[in-house]
Amino acid sequence: MIPFVDFKAQLRPLEKEIQAAIRRVLKSGWFILGEELRAFEEEFAAYVGTQYAVGVNSGTDAIHLALLAVGVKPGKEVVTVANTCVPTICAIAATGARIVLADIEPETLTMDPASLESKITSKTAAIVPVHLYGHPCNMEEICEIARQRNIPVVEDCAQAHGTLWQGRKCGTFGHAGAFSFYPTKNLGAYGDAGAVVTNDPDVAAFLRKLRNYGEEKRYTHVTQGFNSRLDEIQAAILRVKLKYLDEWNVARRIRADWYRQGLRSRSVEKPVEHGEAYCIYHLYVIRSPYRDALQSHLHDHGISTLIHYPIPVHLQPAYRKLGYREGDFPNAEKACKEVLSLPMYPELKKSAINTICSAINTFDP
Repeated sequence: MIPFVDFKAQLRPLEKEIQAAIRRVLKSGWFILGEELRAFEEEFAAYVGTQYAVGVNSGTDAIHLALLAVGVKPGKEVVTVANTCVPTICAIAATGARIVLADIEPETLTMDPASLESKITSKTAAIVPVHLYGHPCNMEEICEIARQRNIPVVEDCAQAHGTLWQGRKCGTFGHAGAFSFYPTKNLGAYGDAGAVVTNDPDVAAFLRKLRNYGEEKRYTHVTQGFNSRLDEIQAAILRVKLKYLDEWNVARRIRADWYRQGLRSRSVEKPVEHGEAYCIYHLYVIRSPYRDALQSHLHDHGISTLIHYPIPVHLQPAYRKLGYREGDFPNAEKACKEVLSLPMYPELKKSAINTICSAINTFDP
């Protein structure tokens, strides 16, 4: 079986460094809000190109707390896309704001600026563009729409660690960028973890309070907060792995090129990379009108695949209350019926990709 992802392949060359980092934390006797987190926050902010990074419990919390930090309140509206992973929606819902959805561009599957503009009202308190699959949104147009209306932008960078738009890293365009370090991410922890990056010192300071029960100094709570802290062991692990992130992203792009060269079937569409984008291929996602049959065909050939994501937000049972109907977001709905994620990780061998391409090329719908 060709696995969809292979965590052990990444761990093998790093195992001694990872074990040393964990031992360092254990010997320190300090496990929450310590020096490892402080160092990782500095290193990750430097990597992204922001002044601040604030470690939190997860990518979902990163979006939730970032929205609160830029002023989102109950009764306001937050605009995002219909084809995102549900954690994006959960984070918005946690603020008490109304979830407003926009459609996507059919080629890149990221937020369509024209659709976004049509969804903005006097109640719009934030915009959450999602850099899906490692491909950036059109941040030039999105930020211009937001600037004209003085609306904060919180970038969902859960799949965009090192993604560039016009040579600039995602997470640096908006008021804040929210990252997930879930184990499958290009920069993944060994458990849940996340971070918010920003250039605004007030946003950063408020985030540090929010993640730790609203505490300004010990036992003095100046706002209602949460328990959302990136622990020392995960921070230490992420510090090790951050050093290799660019190398891994290059390896993913090489494998994406192998797929591009090898896939010749007329029954699939290969992912499109915008000319001003640097995609880091968190996922390699093809499209086919025969998606389900193709997935079954690949399974029969010993190839693991996944679907990211099969049901758009507005058609999820939990979010029918938003009031949207089938047909409201045609590009997102079409994509959700067609997308199929192929195995993609930096250690994936060319022989495996050749096998996958051969299986797809012989698929007869």
